[in-house]
Amino acid sequence: MPSTNPKTYEPTAPRKVAFLGLGVMGFPMAGHLALAGHDVTVYNRSAAKAQAWTGEFKGRSAPTPREAASGCDIVFCCVGNDDDLRTVVLGEQGAFAGMKPGTIFVDHTTASANVARELSEVAKGKGLQFVDAPVSGGQAGAQNGMLTVMCGGDAKAFETARPVAMAFSRAFTLLGPSGAGQLAKMVNQICIAGLVQGLSEGIAFGMRAGLDMEQVLEVIGKGAAQSWQMDNRGKTMIAGKFDFGFAVDWMRKDLGLVLDEAKRNGARLPVTALVDQFYADVQEMGGKRWDTSSLIKRIR
Repeated sequence: MPSTNPKTYEPTAPRKVAFLGLGVMGFPMAGHLALAGHDVTVYNRSAAKAQAWTGEFKGRSAPTPREAASGCDIVFCCVGNDDDLRTVVLGEQGAFAGMKPGTIFVDHTTASANVARELSEVAKGKGLQFVDAPVSGGQAGAQNGMLTVMCGGDAKAFETARPVAMAFSRAFTLLGPSGAGQLAKMVNQICIAGLVQGLSEGIAFGMRAGLDMEQVLEVIGKGAAQSWQMDNRGKTMIAGKFDFGFAVDWMRKDLGLVLDEAKRNGARLPVTALVDQFYADVQEMGGKRWDTSSLIKRIR
């Protein structure tokens, strides 16, 4: 979290909440909940990370998801993948085992639409509510409390969770039933993959042509070619700096979810499939943890 927190929190009644998963996204997201005045209990697979969080924010930690979720109104979660999600949700020590009837589970993991539907059904059987709510905005968005959140699930559960989740969001939107949030995140990643490849090719072409690409981007960034990626990654792509941001490994995981879903629904994604293989090339170059804008490394 930045030393000076610029976020202005919407007034809302304090809630007893849990946050499961304190990675680069979850740590600041849980922090914003605490700063907004909510009663926060955190859980992380590595207890040291949970201890670091309680050292920085007002709140407590619990040794299991079940204990973290006990007595809460809303349980938030942000872990790595489908299997991680099932691990913290299901089983004797999972969050569902500790949640009282009516509690809402809000999952910010970028996972499959299938696991969202699966866990939603399990939740209903236990008298709980489940909202799939993957995020966009990256680590900076999490730190600044300005994430865009795409939700699927019951409208009433969504409306209850929304004012609390706005502690770390700039937009928190219901897009349909269970799974819709995850599907919308897939659309987001499809768009980003193609855009970053196009930006990479444009910058590489301009540099080969001998253009001052910082000047070129400044000019074309005022026209139809403008994008978040151009504004925030163009200069670093020119400079060959990639030791920050959304990692290539994470993008490949997300694109794997996209391509699996496309096999199920029959969508044709030729560019996305190609860019996924380009990211595989970047991994082979040692760029597993480089920012996704490192696609340009393949062609420079």
